[in-house]
Amino acid sequence: MVNKNFSIHQVAMLSGGGSALAVFIVLSLLVISSPAGVPLWIWVLAPILAFSGVYLLTQRNVQFFIYRRIKLIYKYIHEVKTEPDLKKSSFSDRDILASVEEEVKIWAEKQQKELETLRALEAYRRKFLGNISHELKTPIFNIQGYLHTLLEGGLHDPTINMKYLDRAAKNVERLETIVSDLETISQLESEQMVLEMEHFDLKTLVKEVFDDHERLAGDRQIRLGFKTGADADFLVVADRERIRQVFNNLIGNAIKYGRVGGTVKVSFYDMDDRVLIEITDDGIGIEEHHLKHVFDRFYRVDVSRSRELGGSGLGLSIVKHIIEAHKQGITVRSAQGKGSTFGFTLAKGK
Repeated sequence: MVNKNFSIHQVAMLSGGGSALAVFIVLSLLVISSPAGVPLWIWVLAPILAFSGVYLLTQRNVQFFIYRRIKLIYKYIHEVKTEPDLKKSSFSDRDILASVEEEVKIWAEKQQKELETLRALEAYRRKFLGNISHELKTPIFNIQGYLHTLLEGGLHDPTINMKYLDRAAKNVERLETIVSDLETISQLESEQMVLEMEHFDLKTLVKEVFDDHERLAGDRQIRLGFKTGADADFLVVADRERIRQVFNNLIGNAIKYGRVGGTVKVSFYDMDDRVLIEITDDGIGIEEHHLKHVFDRFYRVDVSRSRELGGSGLGLSIVKHIIEAHKQGITVRSAQGKGSTFGFTLAKGK
């Protein structure tokens, strides 16, 4: 295989050798054309002088006018693309020409990947802004419609004035929920929210959440409880109020989207230094193609029902961010007609 990467010395050798050969050819032509011939010392000395002169000149020119510039470019690329602990490592002149093509190729591939990432982020940003616009537009238009109706005479109509004021108030609450949830996600993603870690009893917290959802569960005739055999007390280390927010969302969703007259059960499983918590309902379940998107912002499995029940569409996304802020993971599994199970882990207390 032909080596395309040459050092300074190799380039100079080739140039000098070519010059010496040229001198030899010239001398041979002089012998043929001149009856006097060429003295022996010229045969010996001229090619040597030609080789030496061209060798030194080529080496100097390559070194000062070409090689140093390549070296500067290579050093710049090397500094930009390598890890901080590798930047201190030195490299010899012999390595540069052999490596610069590969380094530039790797650098170009990295830039291409970064461009692709930026394009993906830009597409995500456009989608996110579109989702926010869509979510805000509905309650704003509703409020606008109710207020204009009241201002145009409905305020003095006892059959609609209180009803429309109540509906406008509910839409204001929905706007407040969306803005509050967006702020929460922003804080979690930027790591501005400081978790207040403490030891607390997990089962006690779940019972408090059950009490908070007692009325909603009663309206849908859904029984709340713990799974038999997986209801032991566990002490965990986490931000209690943030984990309460997780339970509020998961248990609230299980009630809203569960089967009327069904059950919602919470279970705990010992996993050495962690506790696995699962919230299970026996509702209609989630189709498989939706499962990978349930934690996305504003993603709704059942759009019409989700809007009817209220919410910002950001609840599960916030849940995921809170669990990940605790350096833990969350999963979901579901089967149509059999219900859904959301599971996450927390560090066990000592």
